[in-house]
Amino acid sequence: MSEGIVLAGGYSSRVKQNKMMLDFNGRPLIWHTVNSMKSVCTRVIVVTGHYHQEIAQYFHDYPEIEIVHNPEYAKGMFTSVKTGVNVVKTDFFLIPGDYPLVRLSTYKLMKDSPGTVKVATFKGRRGHPIWFDDSAISVILNEPDDSNLKEVRNRFLVTYVETDDCGVIKDIDTYEDYLNLKLEMEGDGFENK
Repeated sequence: MSEGIVLAGGYSSRVKQNKMMLDFNGRPLIWHTVNSMKSVCTRVIVVTGHYHQEIAQYFHDYPEIEIVHNPEYAKGMFTSVKTGVNVVKTDFFLIPGDYPLVRLSTYKLMKDSPGTVKVATFKGRRGHPIWFDDSAISVILNEPDDSNLKEVRNRFLVTYVETDDCGVIKDIDTYEDYLNLKLEMEGDGFENK
């Protein structure tokens, strides 16, 4: 089975509070991201940064979730990518923590699709998660800290896995995004299946 990395190291500056802990159907937003991933992963690594204490405290009672703090989080998201990749030992999924609507079925579909690097898409739009074969580990760790996932992705032959899951393109950048996703989730009777 694959491992999973959930990125949660940022400042959430456009939301003006820790967006990972915003209430989403009675649980923190990041819980949904982790929960849909964990059934297809041997372990899930949550990479924290600015809000380390709050996130680590929440997952304290979840022994299957490993919290890894990125002390370099202020240098940008790719340092969190490298922090997570530094502890994986096999192929892995990677997703920012603010994608709470991604379905479990999407992870299963991606896992069963061929490819070295696989990117989830919805109606042709690229999103998350991304799946990396373990051959990507050394490539990512050798990248400079100011690199990005697009740079790494483009070093491989990428397989785009088309899904029927609009959650792969729905993240939360602003508080308005959060409110809109909550409304959408309540209207659909949201379940991560």
